[in-house]
Amino acid sequence: METIPLFPLSHGLYPDGRLDLQIFEVRYLDLVRRCHREQTPFGIAWIEEGQEVTVPGQMPKLFSYGTLAHIDSLETVQAALLRIRCHGGQRFALHRTHAGPLGVWHGDVEYLAPDAALDIPPELEYLAQRLGRGIAMAQRDGRLAELPLLPPFRLDECGWVANRWAELLLLPAVYKQALLEESDPLARLGAIDRSMDREDKG
Repeated sequence: METIPLFPLSHGLYPDGRLDLQIFEVRYLDLVRRCHREQTPFGIAWIEEGQEVTVPGQMPKLFSYGTLAHIDSLETVQAALLRIRCHGGQRFALHRTHAGPLGVWHGDVEYLAPDAALDIPPELEYLAQRLGRGIAMAQRDGRLAELPLLPPFRLDECGWVANRWAELLLLPAVYKQALLEESDPLARLGAIDRSMDREDKG
């Protein structure tokens, strides 16, 4: 069990994913500057009920699983506006939340094991192929930086491919949370397959 600062968001982050954020709330300006200076991560927690922006006297209800966010770059746009780019680290189970300094919520978390590097079975290979074609087209057109993913592109691994589809697909938050919780990368990729329309599998 470890206590970490939390950044509640209406959309989450998966391991090895990319997340760009604009920071303007005072409590998060301090948090982000400190994490960047000390090279420490913070936790991205998904909001089940509530709002991202502070509402006095209220705390959003958070889902039970999240992902560490590591800051790769920080840009000061204005004195009270930062732009950061993060990558997703280890998943965690969130057991308890409590108020911390400057109104930043903290959570008592238990880290989950990283995905095993499982090969993709033939019947699910189409998911890696479609993702690979999208990456190749973005590279050809000079748009790779616009995609919410980072190299290395591990298109032969169930977990990596499943996580990228979980980020890209328009799925309900509760479904995305279940994918994040799933410890078996093959089962997670199978759940992505079941969420695809029949036409998408052609």
